[in-house]
Amino acid sequence: MFEPQTYALLMLGGFFVMLMIGVPVAVSIATVGFVFGYLGFGDILFNLLPARLFGVVSGYQWMAIPLFVFMGVMLEKSRLADDLLDVIGHLAGGVRGGMAVGIVLFGVLMGATTGIVGATVITLGLLTLPTLIRRGHHPALASGLICASGTLGQIIPPSLILILLSDIMQLSVGTLFAAAVGPGLLLAGVYIAFLLLVGWLKPNLLPPLPEDERNQVSSRELAWRVLKVVLPPIGLVVSVLGSIVGGIAAPTEAASMGAVGAVLITVIARRFSWATLKATALETSKITAIMMFILMLAQVFALSFRGLHGESLIEEMFERLPGGTHTAIWFMLAIVFVLGFFIEWVEISYIAVPLFLPILINLGADPVWLAMLITLNLQSSFLTPPFGWALFYLKGVAPPGVRIQDIYLGVIPFIAMQALALVLLYLFPQIALWLPKAIGW
Repeated sequence: MFEPQTYALLMLGGFFVMLMIGVPVAVSIATVGFVFGYLGFGDILFNLLPARLFGVVSGYQWMAIPLFVFMGVMLEKSRLADDLLDVIGHLAGGVRGGMAVGIVLFGVLMGATTGIVGATVITLGLLTLPTLIRRGHHPALASGLICASGTLGQIIPPSLILILLSDIMQLSVGTLFAAAVGPGLLLAGVYIAFLLLVGWLKPNLLPPLPEDERNQVSSRELAWRVLKVVLPPIGLVVSVLGSIVGGIAAPTEAASMGAVGAVLITVIARRFSWATLKATALETSKITAIMMFILMLAQVFALSFRGLHGESLIEEMFERLPGGTHTAIWFMLAIVFVLGFFIEWVEISYIAVPLFLPILINLGADPVWLAMLITLNLQSSFLTPPFGWALFYLKGVAPPGVRIQDIYLGVIPFIAMQALALVLLYLFPQIALWLPKAIGW
C-alpha cells in the first residue's frame, strides 16, 4: 500500500497516459478517479459520490446552459448568420483588410448570440474562405482569421465557460458576464488592429472588396438590410445580457428570454419551420448532454483527488515557486495553456482550475480577475494543435486547395495575439473589473 499522496500522483500520471494512447477524456477522468480513489480510501468513495452527483445535476444554474445553447443553435439553424455576414462584409469591405475586420465583427456578434464555436467556424468557413482566397487573401492568414474569429464566443458573454466558472468559483454569473465584456472587446480589438496593420503594410495579403461588387448594393438597400438583419440580433443580445448585468433577471430567466427571442427573430425573418425547431432541439439536447456527462464524471476525479490529499501536493508545489503571487498565477496559466493542447475547456475547467484557485485566492488574487485570465487563456485551446477543435471544423469545410498546414500556420499569429491580450489583461486588471464595479456587482 502506498501513501494517499502517492496515489494522487499516480492518478495524474495515469490520466495523462490514457490521454496519450487515445482514450476519450471523459472515460480517462472517470477511470483514474474510480481506480485510484478505491485504492486510496476504499468503499467510502462510492458512499460519497451519489450525494456529490445529485448536488451537481440538481443545480438550478445549469438550466441556463440548454437555454443559451437553444438560442444560439436556433439562430444558426435558421441561416440568419448568412445574411448577417453579407451585410457586415459590405459595411467593412471598402477598407484594406476591411473584409477581414468584418469577419472579426461577425465573430463578435455571433459569439454574443450563439457562442457555439463549431457553428461559427463552419459558417465562416463555408461562406467566406473560398471568397477570400478568390479575392487574393493569403490562405493561411484567412484560415487563421476564421478560426480565431469563430472562437470569440468563448469569452464574449453569454459564454458557457463563464457559466461553468461561476459554479466552480462560486461567483455571480452576472458579475462574470460584466467582467468579460472588456477582455472580449480587447481581444477583438487586438485582432482588428493587426488586420488593419497588415492591410496597410501588405495590401496584397488583405485586399479590399472590389468597388463594382460594393456598388451592387445601394446605400438605401444596405441601410434597410442593416435594420432588418443586424439590429434584431443586437437587440436580443442587449436585452439578454442587459437584464442579467443590470440585475433585472437571473441568468436562467434571461436565457429563457433569449430562447424565445431567437424563435421570434426567426419567425419575423420568415425562416422558422418545424424542421428547424426539431433540428435545434436535437442539437441542443446533444450539446447539453455531452457537457453534463463530462461535468458528472469530473466529480469522480475531483472527489478522489481531494480524498487522496492531492490538494496539499499542489499547495507545496506553489510554496516552492519563487516570486510569490505573480509567479503562481503565470504558472497556473502556463499549465492551462499546455493542457489546451490535449483536452477541451470543459475538462480543464473542472480538473485543473479547482486545484489552483483556492491557493491563488489565499495569496490575495482577485477571483473575478482570475476568472477572466483563465477564460482568455482557454481561447487558445481551440486553436492549438493537435486537438484544436476550430482547426478540425475549418478543415472539414475548407476548399481542396487549403491544406491543414495552412490552417496550422494561420493560427500562430492569432495565438500570439491572444497571449498579448492576456498580458495586457494581467498588467491592467481594470479592463475586466471596471464594469462590475461601475454597476455595483
